[in-house]
Amino acid sequence: MKQLLRTNNMADMAFAHALLRGEGIDCFEMDVNMSVLEGSVGVLPRRLMVRVDDYDRAARALRDNGIDLGD
Repeated sequence: MKQLLRTNNMADMAFAHALLRGEGIDCFEMDVNMSVLEGSVGVLPRRLMVRVDDYDRAARALRDNGIDLGD
């Protein structure tokens, strides 16, 4: 797995999930439990992971739809 997106913005995370599902790309959100433990203040970012083989296609899909990957 490779990190595709790291964000505190849950709207961006939900949008990224929807875009990837629409492209048929499996993804997994990490650090969800840590984010909940800190009280949902939004201090700890969540990470969106994809398979290494899907990374380039997934990154292109997010960039094409206005999501900044920060790289």
